[in-house]
Amino acid sequence: MNNKRANKTPSAPVHERRATQRRVTQSRATESRAAKTRATRSRQSSMPLLLALVFLAMLIGAAWWHMLPLAIVGLYLLLSLSTFIAYAFDKSAARKGRWRTKESTLHLMSLLGGWPGALFAQQLLRHKSVKAAFRQLFWLTVVTNLALLGYGIQTGFMDRLI
Repeated sequence: MNNKRANKTPSAPVHERRATQRRVTQSRATESRAAKTRATRSRQSSMPLLLALVFLAMLIGAAWWHMLPLAIVGLYLLLSLSTFIAYAFDKSAARKGRWRTKESTLHLMSLLGGWPGALFAQQLLRHKSVKAAFRQLFWLTVVTNLALLGYGIQTGFMDRLI
């Protein structure tokens, strides 16, 4: 009996089996972290998109009820589309190592009313969505734009503008 056990050799040395077990454990940990990151991103990405959609719906509703000139809604939609395109060009240039759009240009477009398109671009294209300084200034442009819009509606300036 002892001879049979002595003649059998394991399929792989112990150190190789342990290394394989470590790789499997590390792989599982990496997959777990990636799944958590994807879940966090999906939770984070739904709120800005929802905010942009609700804002655009409210703009359309305000124009429908004659609280806001229809041209303002068209202007917001046009600026949002052009801002989204600017983000897409900048993302493409970043990938190819070419000339980039200035961050100040992207912020100006957001301030003028293109921030819903910028939010869509940041979430859908995953562009300019990590850099904290950029995001802080971006949200400042959103708040400033909304404050100016509210002021314009409250004072009747929007009706005189167009």
